[in-house]
Amino acid sequence: MAESESYDFIIVGAGTAGCVLANRLSADPANRVLLLEAGGDDRPLHNLKHFRSNLMVHMPIGFGRTLNDPNVNWLYETEPDEGSGGRKHKWPKGKVLGGSSSINGLLYIRGQAADYDDWRQMGCEGWSYREVLPYFRRAEHQERGASEWHGTGGPLNISDITEKHPISAALLEAAVQAGIPRSEDINAASQEGVTWFQLSIKNGRRHSAAVGYLHPVMGRRNLRVATEAQAVRISFAGKSAAGVEYLQGGERRSAKARREVILAAGAVASPQLLEVSGVGRGEVLQQHGIAVLHELRGVGENLQDHFMVGCQWRLKRGCVSVNELSRGGRLLKEIVKYALARKGLLTFAVAHIVAFCRTRPELTRPDLQFHMMAASMDLEILGKTQALVLEREPGLTCTPCQIRPESRGSVHIQSPDAVVYPRIVPNYLAHPTDRAAAIAGLKWARRIMTQPAIVPYLAAPGDPFGDTDESMLGYCRVAGATLYHAVGTCKMGRDPLAVVDPQLRVHGVERLRVVDASIMPHISSGNTNAATAMIAEKACDLILGKSPAA
Repeated sequence: MAESESYDFIIVGAGTAGCVLANRLSADPANRVLLLEAGGDDRPLHNLKHFRSNLMVHMPIGFGRTLNDPNVNWLYETEPDEGSGGRKHKWPKGKVLGGSSSINGLLYIRGQAADYDDWRQMGCEGWSYREVLPYFRRAEHQERGASEWHGTGGPLNISDITEKHPISAALLEAAVQAGIPRSEDINAASQEGVTWFQLSIKNGRRHSAAVGYLHPVMGRRNLRVATEAQAVRISFAGKSAAGVEYLQGGERRSAKARREVILAAGAVASPQLLEVSGVGRGEVLQQHGIAVLHELRGVGENLQDHFMVGCQWRLKRGCVSVNELSRGGRLLKEIVKYALARKGLLTFAVAHIVAFCRTRPELTRPDLQFHMMAASMDLEILGKTQALVLEREPGLTCTPCQIRPESRGSVHIQSPDAVVYPRIVPNYLAHPTDRAAAIAGLKWARRIMTQPAIVPYLAAPGDPFGDTDESMLGYCRVAGATLYHAVGTCKMGRDPLAVVDPQLRVHGVERLRVVDASIMPHISSGNTNAATAMIAEKACDLILGKSPAA
């Protein structure tokens, strides 16, 4: 093993949380910080080996490629899932500076205030909405300007869609006609409503956590960013985390931590690293010949994900959807538009319109989210990779997703070697509440797609859902997929399955924290990237002993 170096803080994973941590912890020159990233540099000119992949990282429309590109993506695969027809599911996770914020759909959603108040009621002191709102505001540069709900001057640029497609606008009107109230800001006082998505884009380019937090500080002398460096084990002195072992350049290396080791590797890799290092369920560790350093039964449990049900409609010939913009002369025009004005097709995110509504009127808050866009996509094989490709015929998407699932899965090691992918069991639609919500989501989709604002664009009436709850559930099982929002596998709390306390310290050991989406006790209501940045911003104050942000 290569000779070790010493740092105050070692951060494992340069995803959203890791980039926040590296920026904030290295702001004090007295702190020497090591950031380990298993993937490569996201900057095209700094990583010529993956030049084309990194071009797609920074061009917003490139998400269709990055979601299936092994150069920048772990491409995990689940076990066959009974709840979704026995299918395996590809789980994209960023393997590049910026992590999943470098390959995701660029959508900015915070979740509901009640999500975080629920965390507080579960024993997570300091995590109520009133207490986390300042960290959302700290992270954000809201192009609309500062307000009670939003901040300016933060590292993450949040912008409005610069070009509103008319068929997407018709989808918005159809949702209003279906009974969903129009909203100007679903990241403010109330989430319920339909509006245009806000995006993590600046001047027509993806504004990932790497761009916002990491790139501006990579010249700091007290910060070392090690790429293509995969952590394989946390080293301990007794029950105190002492450092990290990692692979880089075909060599096994080690680094010592004078103050703390911080796992920010995400909901798949963070529990995996704990288990291969001897922290977790005894029977899981012993099955793979790993000595139990500390029994912690919640490691890898409590897995949650958003399960979206893919719904697409064909448009009449002559309707120009996003599909047509991606080919031929129209594509050339869009390329010129992007080069001159940083607008148009190449700045599009994975969806245009977002709607939050309730599956039952007696609910106090939304439990359903829609991603809608004047585009339809298919999965195609391109060489050795897969990609989401816009279809040739005009189409649109109106995709429902239950945002607070009750089903729980797990992530556990299959080998003592951290290079071997863990076993992922998602358990989609395992809970009856989730099945009922999925069926209700299809009924809402049908309701939206039969409104006067959108019907004139449709090539044919109807949908493939069927007329009974049984047929609708059957459609959900074959058309549902991950929304890429895995969380919860190192849950925060004080119950027997909690992995970290409200200060994000791992129970039962010292000088070790987890700071990423895996600490969520319950998943946030909607896309999870903004909440992950908030978690890391708050964690920095906890680590440095600062007073909570006001």
